[in-house]
Amino acid sequence: MARENLVVRALVEMADTLVGDFDVVELLTGLAARCVELLGISAAGVMVATVQGDIRLVASSSEAMRILELFELQADEGPCLDAYCSGESVDHVILRAGSDPWPRFSVAAIEAGFQSVSALPLRLRDTTIGALNLFSVGVVPMSEADTVVARAFADLAAISIIQHRSADEHQRTNEQLTYALNSRIVIEQAKGIIAERAGVDLSGAFDRLRGYARNHNLRLTEVARAAVDGTLDPDAWSLPDAGRRPRE
Repeated sequence: MARENLVVRALVEMADTLVGDFDVVELLTGLAARCVELLGISAAGVMVATVQGDIRLVASSSEAMRILELFELQADEGPCLDAYCSGESVDHVILRAGSDPWPRFSVAAIEAGFQSVSALPLRLRDTTIGALNLFSVGVVPMSEADTVVARAFADLAAISIIQHRSADEHQRTNEQLTYALNSRIVIEQAKGIIAERAGVDLSGAFDRLRGYARNHNLRLTEVARAAVDGTLDPDAWSLPDAGRRPRE
């Protein structure tokens, strides 16, 4: 299938999930994964802001990406934070250890195997509500066509966060953000439980968690809560193919 068709199909599939009720974390996690699949990058992540203006990690394409983005928040420097605070895109930056604009973050990113980065703000009209991080193990920037697609993914991420807002738009947006952040906590707890009981690392635990949700047509957060509550069948995460996506 031609790349253009794959991009259109991905955008249509994700847009379709916005109809009716949907799982924000699952959608944004899938969006991060699609960025990696279609944009020629190595990792992607999504951060969103709370009502107080603090920015938090909601979705990432890999465990290494999640850890690096958490470091970005702790160090209070990095491309995602710049995109969020300025409301402007951070164009392709080749990372150099200890150099500006993010001396500490650059060291951590290079140690994680990344060589370049860019970031896009998530906007609701004139308000920035988060940012999309795009990392690469190489130094070649995205093509102009890929940059356009990345902007479309960023816009879709923003729409997913504020979808189903109530008449009180501000209140509804806060509810969506709070739900996404709380769901992320539950997912991290579930990953720890599965990793310990199945004897796998956190990345493998998440693959099993998400694979089980997909195979059984369940929400990722719903399966995570069941794992934390102890109501999920333990065999669910011990299956060898639990983390594989069903073949189409």
